[in-house]
Amino acid sequence: MNNNTSTPTSNLFSPLRLRDLELPNRIVISPMCTYSADEGIASDWHFAHLAKFALGGAGTIFVEATAVDPDGGLSCGDLGLWSDSHVAPLKRITDFIKACNSVPAIQLGHAGRKASSQRPWIGNGALTEKDAEYGDKPWQTVSAGTVPVNESWPAPQQLTLERMEAMRTSWRLAVDRAIDAGFEIVEVHMAHGYLLHQFLSTVTNNRVDGYGGSLKSRMRYPLEIAKIVRDTWPQDRPVFVRISAVDEGWSIEDSIALACELKSIGIDVVDCSTGGLGRSPQALRVSRGYGFQVPFAEKIKKEADVLTMAVGLILDPELANDIVALGRSDLVAVGRGVLEDPNWPLRARRVLNPEASAFAGWPKQYGSWLEQRERVLEKIRADDQASTTLS
Repeated sequence: MNNNTSTPTSNLFSPLRLRDLELPNRIVISPMCTYSADEGIASDWHFAHLAKFALGGAGTIFVEATAVDPDGGLSCGDLGLWSDSHVAPLKRITDFIKACNSVPAIQLGHAGRKASSQRPWIGNGALTEKDAEYGDKPWQTVSAGTVPVNESWPAPQQLTLERMEAMRTSWRLAVDRAIDAGFEIVEVHMAHGYLLHQFLSTVTNNRVDGYGGSLKSRMRYPLEIAKIVRDTWPQDRPVFVRISAVDEGWSIEDSIALACELKSIGIDVVDCSTGGLGRSPQALRVSRGYGFQVPFAEKIKKEADVLTMAVGLILDPELANDIVALGRSDLVAVGRGVLEDPNWPLRARRVLNPEASAFAGWPKQYGSWLEQRERVLEKIRADDQASTTLS
C-alpha cells in the first residue's frame, strides 16, 4: 500500500540488506508494550496500533515484547507466544504490514523478576491480591538469582536447571510460532531488566553454579538462548538481540564482549538501549538528551565490528539521518515519537528529500487526495501573495 518506489537521496531512506531480507529504509518502530492483551492474545487494538505505523512509512515494525512462557509477561496484559492459539491474531498483523511494504518483526522475552507487575496507568508496582479483584492476579516470579526488584517487591525464585531447560524448549517453540505467524525478523530481549539481562548483571545474578560468577558464566545462559533462536530461525532471515549497553552491574566493556560473542553465533544486529534493571530513576545515571544512547551503539558497532541499532530520543529527522550517514549505527529505532505522530517516517522523508514529490511514499489512498489539496493550497497562497503585493 505504501509507494516506496521512489529513489531517496537520504541515508535514512536507503535500503539495508540483512541476509536475504532487504529492509526498505533504516527506520524501525521499537517494540513498545501496550499492556492490552487478553491471555497473551493480540486483539483489534494491537492490529490498529501497529497498522498505523505500517501506513506511516516505517521500514521495519516490531511487535511489543512477547512472552515465551505464561509467567513471562511484565503484566497480565502482555502479548504471548506460548501456545498455537496466539499465532493467527499475529498473522493478521504481519500480513497487513507486508502488504504495506514494511517488514514485520517480533521481540521475544521473559520478564523474570519484573513480571507480575501492575499496568503502568494503575501503579507500575508489583501485583497484589488487591489487584486480583480487578482481574490481574499476581504470580510467583523467577530470576537468575533471588534478588527482588526492590524492598517492596516479593523475592523471585531462582531458576532451577530443570526450569532453565524447559525454558530452552519454550524459546524454541515460540520461535517456531513466530515463523508461522509470518514474522521476518526476531529479536531476543536481553535488556531492560528482563530475565536474560538478570543473568548478565552482577546485581541480580547471585548464582554459585556454572551460570553465575564470572562474566563468561553470566553470559552463558543468554548466549545459549540466543543460539537456540539463531539455529531455529530460518537462516535466510536476520536475528536481532536487544541489550542494555550499561546498567547496574554491567559495563560498556561487558557489552562489547557480549556483542562479540553474539556475532560469533550469527546474530545480525545488536539493538543498543540502556538501563531497566532497577525500578528507581536513580538506579542508573545516564544523562538524557537527544540521541543519548547513540554513543553506545556507535562504540559497540566499531569495537565489536557488528551492525547496531540506535534508540533513545531520536526525534529529529536530520539527527536520525546523520546517525546512519556518519556510520554511528546502521538502523534507527523510534518509539514514543511515533505514538505522537505515526506518520513520522513519511514526514522525515519529506524533510530529508525536499526535491521529491511532497507525498512520495504515502499510501496512494491518502497521497492522491493530499496532492490535490496541496495544489489548491499552492493556488491559495499564490493568490494571497498577489493580493498583498497589489495592496
